[in-house]
Amino acid sequence: MGHKTPLYQIHQQMGGKLVDFGGWDMPLHYGSQIEEHHKVRQQAGMFDVSHMTVVDVTGKDAKAYLQYLLANDVARLDSLLGKALYSGMLKPDGGVIDDLIVYNMGNWYRVVVNCSTREKDLDWMHSQIKSDTKEFDITLNERADLTMIAIQGPQAIALTKTCLTDKQAAILPQLSIFQGLAVGEWFIARTGYTGEDGLEIMLPNNEAEAFWMALAKAGVSPCGLGARDTLRLEAGMNLYGHEMDESVSPQVANMSWTIAWEPASRDFIGRSALETEKQAGIREELVGLVLRERGVLRAEQIVSAEGIETKGVITSGTFSPTLGYSIALARVPKSNATHYQVEMRGKWVSVERVKPNFVRQGKALV
Repeated sequence: MGHKTPLYQIHQQMGGKLVDFGGWDMPLHYGSQIEEHHKVRQQAGMFDVSHMTVVDVTGKDAKAYLQYLLANDVARLDSLLGKALYSGMLKPDGGVIDDLIVYNMGNWYRVVVNCSTREKDLDWMHSQIKSDTKEFDITLNERADLTMIAIQGPQAIALTKTCLTDKQAAILPQLSIFQGLAVGEWFIARTGYTGEDGLEIMLPNNEAEAFWMALAKAGVSPCGLGARDTLRLEAGMNLYGHEMDESVSPQVANMSWTIAWEPASRDFIGRSALETEKQAGIREELVGLVLRERGVLRAEQIVSAEGIETKGVITSGTFSPTLGYSIALARVPKSNATHYQVEMRGKWVSVERVKPNFVRQGKALV
């Protein structure tokens, strides 16, 4: 038996097919993964993402601590209350311990990390508070008292508004994309993992069931992990353990934009290794692949290009419900290749290289 979110019984009652995900019993789908995918692209769907770990970072050194801990710079959040930042948390050798989101909460920060990496993330975060060379006056508080629900799709904000109090709803017009604001014990953010507009809302556990059911009554479809994965892959969004892990640099995982090199005086964990890698020349890259014929691209399939001896590998692959054909992300040697060969069931199949971003806000980009 895995961990259970406060919505576990609701998932059972609504017919969710429960599976183990990172040690949590989570719904894979509620009948049709494809229908749930289309609901998000065309209307609105909701996901229980309470398995994600929420950690509040407080104390007089909270900013300095996160500036050292993360490759991106939380100083970029200073201009706007609630502004969010995406970053890698790195090892000294530049490998990615986890990717996460940080919110500026005023004089403290809220961090959201992946469930599958919770223990090692927390261990690492605690270990960096005090070392031989650094010491920070901060406190880490894991918020197990909060449920997190993502509502995504072109109608997500409008439908969610009907389920909020007047005070909560008044926050919505104020939110920029990638910003969240607190309303009492609730935290409402305009963020997501689907390539659609929408919200991620953190609220007290004892209010979660009523809010979920209100959303369902308003016409927001419950969705599971299956649709969440096809949606994020269509949007070209990384998944930890696939596109990056402790053996992969952010510069190889299309995360170079999350590395804040300036100011040059800022020392962050992994900086020296990333600078060395950059100076030597990045040898691999993450690319998009499309297979417009029959067949489905899958993770771990081998990728080859003419004239390039070193092989690559598909990190994530699936059939795209929006596009109607197969798509993938692949880590390959840097080259100017426009087409690749993928080994599928003992045969080499030709695929087209594209930018690793296939669908955004319901529109095809390839």
